[in-house]
Amino acid sequence: MQLSVIGCGYLGAVHAASMASLGHTVVGIDVDQAKIAKLSAGEPPFHEPGLVDVLKDGLASGRLTFSTDYADLADAEVHFIGVGTPQRRDGQGADMTYVNAATDAILEHAKPGSLIAGKSTVPVGTAARLTELAATKGVRLAWNPEFLREGFAIKDTVDPDRLVYGVTDATRDEDTTTLDSVYASILERGTPRLVTNQPTAELVKVAANSFLATKISFINAMAEISEVTGADVTQLADAIGHDERIGRKFLNAGVGFGGGCLPKDIRAFTARAEELGKGESVAFLKQVDEINLRRRQRVVDLVVDSFDGQVYGHRVTVLGLAFKPDSDDIRDSPALDVAVRLKGLGAEVVSYDPEAMDTARRAHPQLDYADSLETALEGSEAVVVVTEWKQFKALDPAETLAKVARPVIFDGRNILDPAAWRDAGWTYTGMGR
Repeated sequence: MQLSVIGCGYLGAVHAASMASLGHTVVGIDVDQAKIAKLSAGEPPFHEPGLVDVLKDGLASGRLTFSTDYADLADAEVHFIGVGTPQRRDGQGADMTYVNAATDAILEHAKPGSLIAGKSTVPVGTAARLTELAATKGVRLAWNPEFLREGFAIKDTVDPDRLVYGVTDATRDEDTTTLDSVYASILERGTPRLVTNQPTAELVKVAANSFLATKISFINAMAEISEVTGADVTQLADAIGHDERIGRKFLNAGVGFGGGCLPKDIRAFTARAEELGKGESVAFLKQVDEINLRRRQRVVDLVVDSFDGQVYGHRVTVLGLAFKPDSDDIRDSPALDVAVRLKGLGAEVVSYDPEAMDTARRAHPQLDYADSLETALEGSEAVVVVTEWKQFKALDPAETLAKVARPVIFDGRNILDPAAWRDAGWTYTGMGR
């Protein structure tokens, strides 16, 4: 099929390249000329494992192209909207500027009978409004939410754990048939497919993210209790995780969640619920957000306390800048937030991340950045691990001891072995351990 993908950021670029890998002819469109130039040269503007190969294969095959001209989408049968919905600057809700602009641009050039498939995370009710707009041009609209995990985005696109189509009663069969054609090779492998109405499809993504955020903040709340009672939250999570109704995934206490989805999605969901007169239904999400933000400050407080309440002038190594490993995404990153807060208190902060150095440096040039892990550790008076990179987890406590000036380490992700580090002579502090 001939497809277009509007928006070539993280979601759009991955979706475009992945659809081309499935055999479709795809044009990715974005107004950012620099981004389009890089993608056209086979260079992703962000780090995502496996994307370079898929991108280059699509370009070499001729099935994948990128453009800044919306007229290039005219022949496409399906138009995917993959633009961002960031938090509004004047409130908690989602900024719909890019979704609205993408829809208008598609309708200016799309042929009648084609289908718009929204993938962006939007407030419930958006699809109904856009469906009415699309109908004036003879174009159909469905909502097809994405469920990508950064670091696993290619797999999650070509081998997802489910597909969701949000359609209207009027065009249910036609829209379902069209999307089945797009995902034919995926469906042949037995991937579950759920056909719902549009509001359900819109809610699926924000409901999933809200549940995951709640689970993370729950175990971090248990970490707060553990810290004042002497319990070990990691063992607690192992114990309750054996209950099949609970499960062990996302029960890792630490510095909390970040990124471009969970924080802004739970805030936007809360704002939309309040608009619908049902704010009390998701009022707990405000506490989920508060718990999450508290854990960042907790790490900072622990570091400051280790210097008897005054961190000014002390050399602190912050290991990690991205909000999660296998990514260079620093959006709402707890790791970067910790580094910035410590710097604001006067600490001599030296940061290192395997992939996020350039993006962090552009956003926060006031921080000092080491060009290697070894350089970051040299002369450190406190080491703070805040992103779960394998390189950090694999650190040898004895070898690391020889590099630092003061053997004090804060494990903001509980990825290190406390006994091994303490036996090597370190003062080790985890989160809720």
